[in-house]
Amino acid sequence: MIYIIAEHGLYTYRIINIYDGWGVMAIIMNLGCKITKKSIWIAVLFLAIQMAVPFAQVAAKSHEVSGEQLESSPPESSKILSADHSSFDVLNKDFASGLELTKACLSCHNQSAKQVHTSPHWEWSGLNSKTGQTVGKKNVLNGLLMTISSNEPYCTLCHISNKWTEDTFDNKAEEQVDCLACHDTTGTYALKKMHQLRAKCSACHVDFDKSKARDVVRKPDLTKLAKLVGKSSVQTCGSCHFFSDGGDGVKHGDLDSSLFSATKEVDIHMAKDGEGYDCTTCHKTEKHKMQGSRYMPASKDIRGMDVVGGSRATCESCHGIEPHPETVNDKLNDHVARIACQTCHIPALARGGVPTKTYWDWSTAGRLNDEGKAIIEKDGQDRVTYSSQRGSSQWEENVVPDYIWFNGRIEHLTLTDTIDPSGVVQLNSFAGSSDDPESRIWPVKVLRGKQPFDSENMTLVTAHLFGKEGDAYWKAYNWEESIDTGMKAAGLEFSGKVGFVETEMRIPINHMIAPAKDSLQCESCHSKNGRLADVPGVHMPGRGANPIIDYLGIFLILFSLAGVIGHATLRVVLRHRNNRKA
Repeated sequence: MIYIIAEHGLYTYRIINIYDGWGVMAIIMNLGCKITKKSIWIAVLFLAIQMAVPFAQVAAKSHEVSGEQLESSPPESSKILSADHSSFDVLNKDFASGLELTKACLSCHNQSAKQVHTSPHWEWSGLNSKTGQTVGKKNVLNGLLMTISSNEPYCTLCHISNKWTEDTFDNKAEEQVDCLACHDTTGTYALKKMHQLRAKCSACHVDFDKSKARDVVRKPDLTKLAKLVGKSSVQTCGSCHFFSDGGDGVKHGDLDSSLFSATKEVDIHMAKDGEGYDCTTCHKTEKHKMQGSRYMPASKDIRGMDVVGGSRATCESCHGIEPHPETVNDKLNDHVARIACQTCHIPALARGGVPTKTYWDWSTAGRLNDEGKAIIEKDGQDRVTYSSQRGSSQWEENVVPDYIWFNGRIEHLTLTDTIDPSGVVQLNSFAGSSDDPESRIWPVKVLRGKQPFDSENMTLVTAHLFGKEGDAYWKAYNWEESIDTGMKAAGLEFSGKVGFVETEMRIPINHMIAPAKDSLQCESCHSKNGRLADVPGVHMPGRGANPIIDYLGIFLILFSLAGVIGHATLRVVLRHRNNRKA
């Protein structure tokens, strides 16, 4: 049925709701399709199907399970699967480790590990087909925790493997794939996993209560969890992505723990009382590879809606390239070619009550108190603004994004690139301009700060942060030694001379979609100090101002008004004179 509809111009995401009374006719009219005999016959066909649906529903209800049966059914999350894992003998035993559990999983899912091994989630490395640059966590650096080199025991807690604790990790071993990392349905596994392997509290937490360690350092019940596996969820994805690079909401600004139970005001897509989407609704997965990447985002998707293929992790693949009904505002669709959907529909970041970090200054780290102990300072909202481990920080909520021209190409700075420390070093560069037809105005989060660099080789550096060894910065607070270890792990030279340079890192924004009523209004941009005031190459009615033109306009208005008044006065005088003569 879908293919027939596609051939006749009704290619729309809403076709899945064809049974919602007169749905087909409404779609025909809304899309402005030409009404022909052929389209009318199609509508009649679907209306006939619609009339048959109630009978099918009645028949289906006769096969509904009883309440007693439901009590013995598998958990709600596993009903979407085609198998009840609690009935499999291979899972009915005690598992001493994740490695053993994965072997049991692979006895049935014998291709899964091979598929995972070729995915970005596993490799943390990949070729950017737009730029030719090799990107991923293994290759790029950022303004947060710099790179993973020598910091594997800390960074890889978020890797979907069972035991990557050092650089000799065997990434070809199939049993190393941690199935529960993505398929746990209880929401308890990730927390327990991250507190195993003798993890040090300060590796993730700047401020923490040691007395609560016993409550979280509990070995997960792998046998129980194995029987409750299901599809991935906001909980499984968010356990890593919401807390990446140093804590809740630190990195992205549009991804934090508020999305676990998002309201419609925070994200209309993910809210349970909104669309109720999971991450994979948009980031469609096939053979363990997911759509969408912040390294290679699509600035503009001209293919439009895709009913058959589903989401391509773009707004257009569901909403089309003319998403606004003319009844709302017939000018809105004129903006789509040059304005990204996210620009208007994400009015601010960090809107769910969780702040995001906007400034990170490593140059101030290492200050200790008179007793030689680490220092932690907080603001009035209990947010850490200074720590001996991580230096100075600034946090914000309801952050207005920066806006830039973007055509989908991002170049990342690497540890081998020479920098100019006299200015602000851009850790990544977004290509695009007003003259580029592929570019649109996009919202980005900008993280600013200072980080160490090799002042002789003029390159940025990485440091060995995590560990109990003397060369770990969080142990001895010695930049020279920790950088030397980090650079050796990366296979690069270090001169031994350390300086600090101002940096900026941009992150494209895609989440925390607001309801339509909360999206930007015309005056948000079409005003003198509007949101796009600093975006170059934009002619925007209502925004620009030129004193000469303003004064000339005022003069013309006054001159015209004087002419009208003078003309009216002259006519009155002449009429009065003519009346006297008569």
